[in-house]
Amino acid sequence: MTRRCQLIVFDWDGTLMDSESKIVNCLRAAARDVGVADPGAAAIRHIIGLGLNEAMAALFPDASASLRAALVDHYRQHFLELDHTAMPLFPGVVEGLEALSSQGYLLAVATGKARRGLNRVLDQTGLHPMFVASRCADETFSKPHPQMLEEILDLTGVEAHQAIMVGDTVYDMQMAGNARVPGLAVSYGVHPREQLLQSGALACLDSFREVCAWFQ
Repeated sequence: MTRRCQLIVFDWDGTLMDSESKIVNCLRAAARDVGVADPGAAAIRHIIGLGLNEAMAALFPDASASLRAALVDHYRQHFLELDHTAMPLFPGVVEGLEALSSQGYLLAVATGKARRGLNRVLDQTGLHPMFVASRCADETFSKPHPQMLEEILDLTGVEAHQAIMVGDTVYDMQMAGNARVPGLAVSYGVHPREQLLQSGALACLDSFREVCAWFQ
């Protein structure tokens, strides 16, 4: 390929899939299960994108390690088994990924989800074949540490300046900066446009279709 960008790395929640409501519902249910105060939807939205352990530490800073572990366990139970909140892909994701792949871009995922959760949604959506690599928060350091991106770069053999990270949170943009990878933000996820731009995003786009058009 002769184009400057060879590899597009996508965040999952809030970028490809509209999972905000399910994450909020499951985390609030986990808090009820273990008898701690509900942190509220706004606080939960703010930590979407972090690994579960880091998210629990941010939401419940005074909780013991054992209580945070219980929160993680209950969250996973609700997310994987008990809660049935719909998680649709954002409009244009399937055809957009297919178009980008057909144009020769390598596609990958770097997510705060655990491997089990990512594999589940990849199978449910049929998108597994679209991606040449993926990294999850239970396999590496959580965002904004650069390890996820660095390992994807190593796997694909792509240089940092030839990749772009696409995400909806400041953690995505900070991870990109830490890995010396350009970052492209979307406004339809959980963090505000102004915060994303302040975190170093090249641009902040309003739909997945706009993301795909940006690469044209």
